[in-house]
Amino acid sequence: MNGRNRSDITPGIRVRVVQKQDQRSGKLTEGIVRDILTNSPTHPHGIKVRLTSGVVGRVKEIAVAPDRSDA
Repeated sequence: MNGRNRSDITPGIRVRVVQKQDQRSGKLTEGIVRDILTNSPTHPHGIKVRLTSGVVGRVKEIAVAPDRSDA
C-alpha cells in the first residue's frame, strides 16, 4: 500500500515516511502514526502525518503488521 489515500491511514498504524530534509535521498523513517496532518482525501506525494516520535513526514509505505492477520 502506498500512502496517497487518507482513508488507508489511521492513528496507531505503522508506516514509513520521508521527512522534508530526506526527500532528495529518499531515506525512510519508520514509526507509528499519532496525527494525520493532511486534510484532503488524497495527495500525490503522500499524506502528511506526525509519528509518535514527533517526526513529521509524508507516508511512502504502510507497513503490514503480520500479527493482525493471525487474529
